[in-house]
Amino acid sequence: MADISTAAYEESEVVTTDKTHLSDLWTKEDWLTIWIGAVLIAVAAASVLLGTFDFSAAKFATWGNGTSVFEQLSQPVFWASLIRTFFVTAILFTIGVKLKGESVKEYIPAYGVLFLLAVVVRFVSAEYTFNRYLEWAFWALIIGLVISNTVGVPKWLKPAVQTEYYIKTGLVVMGFSVLFSNIANFGLYGLGIAWIVTPIVIIFMWFFGTRVLKIENKSLVITLATATSVCGTSAAIAAGASAKAKKTDLSLAVSISIIFTVLMMVFEPAIIKITGLGELMGGALIGGTIDSTGAVTVAGTALGETAQTAAVLVKSIQNILIGFIAFAIAIFFTAHVEGEKKEKSEVTAAEIWYRLPKFILGFFAASLIASFVFLPAIGKESLSSINGVLDQYKNWAFVLAFTSIGLDTNFKEIKEQFKGGKTVTLYVVGQLFNIILTFIAVYVLLSGKFFPIPVLQ
Repeated sequence: MADISTAAYEESEVVTTDKTHLSDLWTKEDWLTIWIGAVLIAVAAASVLLGTFDFSAAKFATWGNGTSVFEQLSQPVFWASLIRTFFVTAILFTIGVKLKGESVKEYIPAYGVLFLLAVVVRFVSAEYTFNRYLEWAFWALIIGLVISNTVGVPKWLKPAVQTEYYIKTGLVVMGFSVLFSNIANFGLYGLGIAWIVTPIVIIFMWFFGTRVLKIENKSLVITLATATSVCGTSAAIAAGASAKAKKTDLSLAVSISIIFTVLMMVFEPAIIKITGLGELMGGALIGGTIDSTGAVTVAGTALGETAQTAAVLVKSIQNILIGFIAFAIAIFFTAHVEGEKKEKSEVTAAEIWYRLPKFILGFFAASLIASFVFLPAIGKESLSSINGVLDQYKNWAFVLAFTSIGLDTNFKEIKEQFKGGKTVTLYVVGQLFNIILTFIAVYVLLSGKFFPIPVLQ
């Protein structure tokens, strides 16, 4: 597997069509993550629709605040789901490793330990206070970073530290939950707030970061811009993979996003109440500006039920853009950023296809199949049940990925990125621009002065 931190930045010769082979479908990581995601989706759907077997992955219930930590750990069904999660993921990822031509003998024991670390992450992040304010991505990074920067990562564990492998698989699975039908719930209001503002913010942050701040690491700029304007962690993952960002870039972007998400989740609802903006407009503003979907729900709830509904709808519609933005970033970086030192004619359609992260195709395929095949055939309730199963497998894949990032990251490397404070400046300026632009869109669309006010159920 190509390492994000090295191979992705090496000079490559002009890619021609003979570099694409039929065997890529079962030997290249991008394609393998699509097949692994497809298997998970197919089996999850069968388990729900047939009802003859349980395919659910382990989920840690919130503990603390009066709930005993041993309450869930004493239940056999929890241990059964945890064992199932390990074997399902271990078998699928190991098959992929074998097809990639890597050592299965080295991967299996390493994966066992990595999964154990992921269990620790899920357990810690399920604690009541941690779960309320900090998402699992933060703890996955912290636990991985502590190990890598203290005792170090042993050589035998490194075969399982495959960030992109787990990230891409999780994104393919995630695609099944991104329904195009969400647009209908909020109509043109949601589109105006989420789809018009978001690309403008990304473009603004790109030019501000590269032209004004003159940040040379363009992959970091686009990753942070996407995280700021869309939905934090998930958007950073997709953008980082498309722009071939280094693991340290992704770690830095997510860390900044999480820190400011916590601050905005606490203070934005309070400011909205003081200004008297109202639940509908306040909820829409929250949905369009706070990065994390979970934090959006918490902040929206602080204003009321209408605010929560508006916030979640805007964020859901915004989330649909992840795949489109990742696709656009992949093409832009291949044709313009990575091709800056080449003759323009050398960046061919064949090269764009070769460089395009194929997991994006899996993301789109999963979304289209869920929206236009499964939804009409089985209904929203059954589809939600399938996504309930898949959501945990997606989370496990992302936990494995972010733990891997932590294990593969050194504090000294991150410290280098913070020199001059340009990265934080980029985020703060970009987020302020995002808030102002989103507020204008919310005021125009939802104040009732220009358009009828929608009624949310």
